[in-house]
Amino acid sequence: MSSKITIIGAGNVGATIAYALTLREAAAEVVLIDINKDKADGEAMDISQGAAFISSTIVRSGDYVDAFGSNLVIITSGMGRKPGMTRLDLAATNTEILMQIIPNITKYAPDAIYLIVSNPVDILTYVFTKYSDIPSEHIIGSGTILDSARLHEYLAAHYKVNPTNINAHVLGEHGDTSFIPWSCINIANVPAADYNNYLLNGNHRFTPVDKDDAISYVRDSGSYIIKRKGATFYAVSALLCYLSQAVQSDQVTAQDLSTVLHGEYGISDVALSLPTLVGNRGVVNKILLPLAEDELAALHASADKLKETIKSLNL
Repeated sequence: MSSKITIIGAGNVGATIAYALTLREAAAEVVLIDINKDKADGEAMDISQGAAFISSTIVRSGDYVDAFGSNLVIITSGMGRKPGMTRLDLAATNTEILMQIIPNITKYAPDAIYLIVSNPVDILTYVFTKYSDIPSEHIIGSGTILDSARLHEYLAAHYKVNPTNINAHVLGEHGDTSFIPWSCINIANVPAADYNNYLLNGNHRFTPVDKDDAISYVRDSGSYIIKRKGATFYAVSALLCYLSQAVQSDQVTAQDLSTVLHGEYGISDVALSLPTLVGNRGVVNKILLPLAEDELAALHASADKLKETIKSLNL
């Protein structure tokens, strides 16, 4: 892999992404940038020394100028959630931080694909798209990719199958207005609602999924983890490592990611998550699922909540 990845933010998430990328040799070079230069330097040195015998990836700290030539820039900077906070509570502070980052990083990495990870990710993806000169197809928010992974885990445990046998999505905001389009969920290529009808063994049946419990698990997992260990970073780092490799690959992958909408489902001028095809050209296309009427209403409610937050920022 001859690529260069710059990570802005050397906190728990940024450093763990750098570590995961190094172990997977997902780039030839990883540059860590942080306002706290000592923190970035220490994290880079620790990762580099620990990976010396298992990876050829060069890991170093640097300034914005060191992002020159990056194929990919991952933004994790900002204040993290504290117990009891929602992601939208971070909007004003982290938007201000992002607005300071945008001109500095885009000056040196104008051709990179940008992955926005900081929360509230949908708001920050919108802000980055609106206030940078980077093509919109090169700006991708991590969105509900983690929520969908949590849903896969939940359903796999319920149906006692491997998560790869689950086809399910969480759409909308990465937050409290996210929703599950149950009409589109398949288990081993069979609609979840009809799964029992296709099982040969009549004694091997499953109770219906508790939909309220499922969406609560998806929405509240982050808060649950933060309350117990102070932050979430392993799962999102693993997924961002996977996504980083995907956007550097010739192959296109479909994931639930946040991008600015331009009329999809009648929604515009807001970023939220839909199934999105991404590859080494960034966003290639979006998949418009055949949403049921109540699911479409939930998507619009999510968009309205995000627009309300954007309006409150007085950008």
